[in-house]
This record gives sequence, structure tokens and C-alpha cells, in this order.
Amino acid sequence: MKYDVLIIGAGPAGLSAALYSARGGLKTGVFEKALIGGQINVTDEVENYPGFPQSLSGFELTEKMRQQAERFKAKFIDEEVTAIGLEGLCKIVETTQNTYRTKSLIICTGAHPRLLSVPGEEHFTGRGVSYCATCDGALYRDKIVSVVGGGDSAIEEGLFLTRFAKKVVVIHRRDELRAQKIIQERAFRNPKMEFVWDTVVQEIHGEGKIEKLEVVNRKTQAISFIPVDGVFIYVGILPNNALIESRLELDSGGFVITDEYMHTNVPGIYAAGDIRHKVLRQVVTAASDGAIAAWSAEKWILENYDDIEGLEDSESVE
Repeated sequence: MKYDVLIIGAGPAGLSAALYSARGGLKTGVFEKALIGGQINVTDEVENYPGFPQSLSGFELTEKMRQQAERFKAKFIDEEVTAIGLEGLCKIVETTQNTYRTKSLIICTGAHPRLLSVPGEEHFTGRGVSYCATCDGALYRDKIVSVVGGGDSAIEEGLFLTRFAKKVVVIHRRDELRAQKIIQERAFRNPKMEFVWDTVVQEIHGEGKIEKLEVVNRKTQAISFIPVDGVFIYVGILPNNALIESRLELDSGGFVITDEYMHTNVPGIYAAGDIRHKVLRQVVTAASDGAIAAWSAEKWILENYDDIEGLEDSESVE
């Protein structure tokens, strides 16, 4: 089966890439092994995506994106990609069921937060447990929230949360923060921020909603409870890079390095969204990445296939 553009991953970046690619007249396929929409499906309310003054769920937003891409004949393929390869300019995508050939490939496999892996975390994810203050912070106006972690992301997002919450309790497993000193100083000066040192969360409690965190002091082994309305977890983010870690140039964290046009180090292969090395991971930036990647892929195809026999059944859709 042959395509002009194949996209691996149907989160906001992949859906945006599919829309721009298919609307540009390219035969476009999108692989998604799980639920279309990716991580955003666990978000109950999306309030900061432009054009939707009334909040909507992550599922509702990405369902609209999918419908829009399908309107231009993007094909969604419910198969798990197991390997990618190269054959000259052609890219080979193998799944558990088939082998596909494409002129260009866009990697939108995303990333996932490192979990605490404690009781209650999975149950309350999207309903009090969050991994994105920028996404969900406004939902906790005048409430008490906790931030778990001590790095740059944890403290920066904790400071962001003080715009809404009446108190932000930072729980850190060590006796000092790992964040940059200037960020630490801002946090220590903020009257809304409190710090609980040498402590880890061992369970999240609540009935219907989060009510309290059960924590243990690593030095004394004393157990205590912290009442909260929500908890934001920042103990790391992991790229979904198993398919491409041996082929594409990655940063020290395993994220794909691209230029501003979403080019990777392999001609004709692009990366967009959370899998990419970037400073802000939001739906709107993922959608932007996807649009740029599709535009770049189209230009690359035109430049490289003008004088080369194209894939036989990759004619543009109407």
C-alpha cells in the first residue's frame, strides 16, 4: 500500500498534519494503535485552545479534528507500527498486519509523563491528577493544590498555579530543589507556596474527587496527610521514541531534534508535537508543529519527486 504522506500518531500534532496534508491533495494515512487524540483524551476540560470560548473535553476537541481531516480524505489506519525503514527516497512502515510505502513520513508519537505509580493516581487522572498546570491550572481557582517534584518544570508550574490557587504545596523527595536558583528564589518569595521536604506521595485519597495525599517522610518514615483539591505531578516526561531511537537524532532526553521546519536528520522524515525537542507542550503548539510538518513534507515531495518516478498508486486525492 502506497502513500504520499504517512503519519505515525493521531494526537493533535498528527491530526493537524493529516488535515494539512490531505487538504493539500496528498494521499495521506494516519496510524494510531490506541484511541485517536492521544494524551489529551484524559483531560476533562480544555479551556485554552483558540476558537472555543466554551470549554470542551479533550476527546471532543480531537474528534472534531479527526472529522475535519477525514473530510479531506485522510485515511485513519487502526494498526500498530512495529518498524520503519528506508529504501532509497522511499520510507517503509511495517505494522502488525501490513507493509506500507510512502514518499514522506511524519513522526507524531508523542510523549508521556513519568508516573508516580501510586494508588489513586490512575483513578483520578483527568479528575484531579494532572501533569500540565498550563492546561488545568485555571480549574483550581481559590483551591489548594499540590505539586510533586523539584525540578524546573515543577517549580515553574507551581509558580504558575499561584495565579489561581490559594495555596500550592510543593512535595519534594529531597531536602533541596533541583530547579535553577533564580526559579527557586521566586518560589521561596511567593507567599502562596509551601514546601514539604524529604517526602514522597504514597497514595492519593478521595471519594468522587481528590481529598488528601498520604505522604511519608523518607528520613523519619513518619506518615502524614495533606488536604488538597488537586495534584500536579512533575517527576519527568518520557518520549515515545522506541520506533525511531536508532534512526533519528535525539537530544539527551530522547526527544527528536528538528529544525523550525520540523525536518529531522533524515531527508523526508519529519517530527511534530510532544516527541520533538521543544519548550512548550500544548495542544496549540502540537497543532502548529503538525501543520508545518505537512507543509514541509509537501515541499520535499515536490522537490524530490518531480523528476523521479513516483509511487504508482499515490495519486493525489480530489
